[in-house]
Amino acid sequence: MASAGNGGGGALKRSMGPLRVQYYIVMGAVAAAVVLATLRYMPGPAIPATAAAAASTTTTTSSIGGGVVRSAQAAAAAAAEEEGEEQAQEEGRKKKRKKGDGVVLFNFGDSNSDTGGVAAVMGIRIAPPEGRAYFHHPTGRLSDGRVILDFICENLGTPHLSPFMKPLGSNYSHGVNFAPSRAPRPRRELPPSRWTCRWTSEAAPIDEKAFPDAIYTMDIGHNDINGVLHLPYHTMLEKLPPVIVEIKKAIERLHKNGARKFWIHGTGALGCMPQKLSMPRDDDHDLDEHGCIATINNVCKKFNSLLSEALDELRLTLKSSTIIFVDMFAIKYDLVANHTKYGIEKPLMTCCGHGGPPYNYDPKESCMTSDKYLCKLGEKFISWDGVHFTDAANGIVASKVLSGEYNIPRVKLTSLVPKAKSDD
Repeated sequence: MASAGNGGGGALKRSMGPLRVQYYIVMGAVAAAVVLATLRYMPGPAIPATAAAAASTTTTTSSIGGGVVRSAQAAAAAAAEEEGEEQAQEEGRKKKRKKGDGVVLFNFGDSNSDTGGVAAVMGIRIAPPEGRAYFHHPTGRLSDGRVILDFICENLGTPHLSPFMKPLGSNYSHGVNFAPSRAPRPRRELPPSRWTCRWTSEAAPIDEKAFPDAIYTMDIGHNDINGVLHLPYHTMLEKLPPVIVEIKKAIERLHKNGARKFWIHGTGALGCMPQKLSMPRDDDHDLDEHGCIATINNVCKKFNSLLSEALDELRLTLKSSTIIFVDMFAIKYDLVANHTKYGIEKPLMTCCGHGGPPYNYDPKESCMTSDKYLCKLGEKFISWDGVHFTDAANGIVASKVLSGEYNIPRVKLTSLVPKAKSDD
């Protein structure tokens, strides 16, 4: 999703050129990132196991038949050792069956699911108070805590996904996050084969067999909608089908490279974002009963309808795949419409921003500047910086995503996780 510093209208239009440049820079860095990850996890030479010390077993030699007979003490020790080995094997099997084992995620998205990609690629310094509610320090996420993807990983029992260009402390054993901030829909500049072939090599941190069982998540389209909001309504609608076509092609390319499990998020209620509500307007005739901009939300609903229809078509052609659509608009709009149910007092106001009520958002100022207005730690807000959600709101959204209630077909994410195999 666009940066919190972006305004609307002409500002959005003027920003499209720089966004494209940033996009190509980001996407061009993917191959280099994966090479670094491959080298990082390349195994060293095998170390031969030491031979067992046979002399450690106490024995006595019988004169009858010349056989070897163990003393009672030695026999007891051998039995204990055997029992210990069985227990160790059982513990090993239990570890293999633990939650999160065998789960691999590949995420494609924008700042809604960015776990530090744009900070790593562009060298952007994300400063406090980012991260204050959960990590207690900036992590590259544009939030006071976790993004929805983080909650999904926690539910599946896996570590938070590392961004593909994270230089230090990365962990690619459960997948990777290809989600830089400001990223638009997938384009042909990043065919999956360019990174899949590298991640399926012998030195890769993930075994080749894990790719068909991996879950491929997408949370894309917000920036494409942002980029057309300055246009007349009918023109905005005309710009949506090409976006859907590119997302559909990306899924087909992923399928061609072995992907079989797709988890696709629709766009949220962008008309309820403080960033959009703060844009100058002549009057409030376009605000709905909950104070959101109806025209923008209608564009979002149309986008989701087209995306859902495209996924219906893909289910008919990609019969070996599971393709799930998640209605994020319904989930996120519910947070505003029924905010008191969630303990939220000011659903349309930014927690970290400038200007105070009703929206506390200034497109010319960043949340990270020193003179910001910052809500109290522990207060429940939906919006963190006018664009991105707070840790608390993302947690609520994630719980609904994982419930399966808003999914088409109504399938839970946990059902896509391969069953862990034991040695038995």
